[in-house]
Amino acid sequence: MTMTREAAWALLTEYTQNENLLKHALAVEAAVRGYARLWGEDEEAWGVVALLHDFDYDRWPSLEDHPFRGAEIMRERGYPEWVVRAIQSHADHTGVARESRLEHALFACDEMAGFVTAAALVRPSKSVLDLEAKSVLKRMKEKAFARAVSRDDLRRGAEEIGLPLDEHVANVIAFMRAQADALGLRGNA
Repeated sequence: MTMTREAAWALLTEYTQNENLLKHALAVEAAVRGYARLWGEDEEAWGVVALLHDFDYDRWPSLEDHPFRGAEIMRERGYPEWVVRAIQSHADHTGVARESRLEHALFACDEMAGFVTAAALVRPSKSVLDLEAKSVLKRMKEKAFARAVSRDDLRRGAEEIGLPLDEHVANVIAFMRAQADALGLRGNA
């Protein structure tokens, strides 16, 4: 099978109708692609993995099903096992340990992209374009803000890719800024 962004987008939109989940997939894709560029990795392949990491979540959000249902579908469609494995490794409950640089990057970018989105949307500008890392770090200290996001996972993600937390946050913001329109995060900045 040929792994293309177009095929990945078709699979994602076949199983995901929720606009916020689609935007989350795009945000994680932007962040993971950014790290692929930064580290000289295969941006297209990494982008496909990021785009598809939650494609089954809209239909099967339970821990018993996600990302296991997606893994079955991807295998049926001929996706390489390293792609399936990377997607399974982003969720701790699967028991698939993260080993590759891609797997660590996906984990690091998944929750952080969501948190950065939330931090951008509460700004007066509703924009990622004027969001700074220090604002995100400050929000991380507020227990009530985006309370479903594990602060430990945010910190652990940065550790897994070997970056200080503030640098990881700044990178994710920068990578997402390039896709602000697609993410609905241009706001009025």
